[in-house]
Amino acid sequence: MSQRLTAVVFDWAGTMIDHGSRAPMGVFVRAFADFGVELTVAQARGPMGMAKRDHIAALMALPEVAAAWAARHGRAPGEADIDAVYAVFVPMNVAVVTEFAGLIEGAAEAVAALRARGLKIGSTTGYTREIMAPLLPLAAAQGYAPDNLVCAGDLAEGRPSPAMMYRTFLDLGVWPAWSVVKVDDTEVGIAEGLNAGAWTVGVALSGNVFGLSPEETAALEPEAFDARRAEAVARLTRAGAHFVIDSVADIAAVIDAIEGALARGERP
Repeated sequence: MSQRLTAVVFDWAGTMIDHGSRAPMGVFVRAFADFGVELTVAQARGPMGMAKRDHIAALMALPEVAAAWAARHGRAPGEADIDAVYAVFVPMNVAVVTEFAGLIEGAAEAVAALRARGLKIGSTTGYTREIMAPLLPLAAAQGYAPDNLVCAGDLAEGRPSPAMMYRTFLDLGVWPAWSVVKVDDTEVGIAEGLNAGAWTVGVALSGNVFGLSPEETAALEPEAFDARRAEAVARLTRAGAHFVIDSVADIAAVIDAIEGALARGERP
């Protein structure tokens, strides 16, 4: 059996598109506001990477959010309430997602270089197919069209379960799991890769943990930038990422390092 990589699987928002993973944040805040509950952007970012209904459930489970819901509605939030917020969230997200469809700088070129090495390109996402539908042609027009797409809701369980990765292995016809690399900007996305038995690469600067647009990032004072970047790297490292890079533009050196590790008989 060849001791080489077969595929790289990318997340979408914050990893390949939407620098700072900003599209869902305002929508979560607005969706909860429709039900009389104030949500901060920091709270909204916490479960990022999960399927969006699971994300809403995780937010509802926060003690401060559950208390605010009970104060407004006279009862603790339940499954029906999660469904109600989700029903409001999805069309809101669909309405704004194309405003955040720009590829991360260097992403298309990075993928082209991976394909030139003979690697297949997979993708998984916490977005539903309804949310992804308007994004796919916009990404393709910018030079990014992965070989597969597995969305939240396609399978019985989403992240941190490895189910979407397993479906990707089947879609791409790749195995074993250690010949695949998962690239993601969220802790739960890193867990998805680890649980599937793949190598994992965290994306610190363009993703959810750093959480800023390129313009907002450029405006930071050096000390603030360094502190924010260090926190993003630390969180992804604590999540178990084998490597952490600033953005997918930096992926080539990591692929070299992983292939070197495989040649030495190492496994994730």
